[in-house]
Amino acid sequence: MALSNAASASSLSNLLKPLVAGISYSSSLRRSISSAAGDSATLTVETSVPFTAHNCDEPSRSVQTSPKELLGFFRNMALMRRMEIAADSLYKAKLIRGFCHLYDGQEAVAVGMEAAITKKDAIITAYRDHCTFLCRGGTLLEIFAELMGRQGGCSRGKGGSMHFYKKDAGFYGGHGIVGAQVPLGCGVAFAQKYSKDGTATFSLYGDGAANQGQLFEALNISALWDLPAIFVCENNHYGMGTAEWRAAKSPAYYKRGDYVPGLKVDGMDALAVKQACKFAKEHALKNGPIILEMDTYRYHGHSMSDPGSTYRTRDEISGVRQERDPIERIRKLVLSYDLATEKELKDVEKEVRKEVDDAIAQAKENPLPDPSELFTNVYVKGFGTESYGADRKEVRAVLP
Repeated sequence: MALSNAASASSLSNLLKPLVAGISYSSSLRRSISSAAGDSATLTVETSVPFTAHNCDEPSRSVQTSPKELLGFFRNMALMRRMEIAADSLYKAKLIRGFCHLYDGQEAVAVGMEAAITKKDAIITAYRDHCTFLCRGGTLLEIFAELMGRQGGCSRGKGGSMHFYKKDAGFYGGHGIVGAQVPLGCGVAFAQKYSKDGTATFSLYGDGAANQGQLFEALNISALWDLPAIFVCENNHYGMGTAEWRAAKSPAYYKRGDYVPGLKVDGMDALAVKQACKFAKEHALKNGPIILEMDTYRYHGHSMSDPGSTYRTRDEISGVRQERDPIERIRKLVLSYDLATEKELKDVEKEVRKEVDDAIAQAKENPLPDPSELFTNVYVKGFGTESYGADRKEVRAVLP
């Protein structure tokens, strides 16, 4: 069903806001990609659109960056895009089974957030988690092995697409229950406050989860206890196949916290995301929780079972690609600063394509989990509890 409501026309115009980033640089910054990649020169770039604040000050639109960071953004987002497109093909070839939710279009949120924080800060998200795992230091082999249910996967092939995890890098997983990760993220933030380690937790959820009761319970307890909790609404404008204006009387998600401050961010602008996440972390450590609404867009359907074209028009999707694509925005900045040529950026895209293909080939050779793994990670080790019998229905338990 294409959008035909007057509200949808307004939504569409917001989706297609063009890039109007202010760029300031000198001729001394013109150099090849090889020298630029190691350059620490400071560049100042203005965000594409202003931030919109609720009960707090707005961060500056002028963002400090460097040639190395911009080129890193381009490469990382190109890698994510290729990875997700490859996952689409693997799913259609039935090498990936079960649920699979792709992130292409939303890459700026992942790279911008990672640029603003450290691995000691925590991130917890829903089921669209592949790119966040990659940003946290996960490998392509771990990703594709997990997607294909192999032993070498980040969850040993037992979690699949929705349940990536990397505790050593502060990534507390993808979660399949809508909104359920947010209270868990508040628990992580409580631990951080208790240990006084100066870190914060970013709890990501979609606009489809924004009406969940548990979200407001988590906001309340976080505000009561001044937890270093950042609530990040990745608003891609569709909760499954339902447009935000059909599901939410007030789609201004950054204002939903009422007493909790909020900030609306262009989630298709990696530098705006970086600036907002840096601001949010500083705020949360001093004052408690804050909401960030990332105005973003997914190119694929909600999941692989959703073609993504029955509730929105193809013109809408192509319009966002042309006007707001996060990779193309960074490409324009790189070319404007003469940090690389078109050919060099094309070569980067060829490199990441090969990396992805190589990782897929390795993942295909990875063995499937042993059948005995079906019965591991059910009970805590050492607590004297085991399941036994041919049908595993009997349980023997000894108190620790």
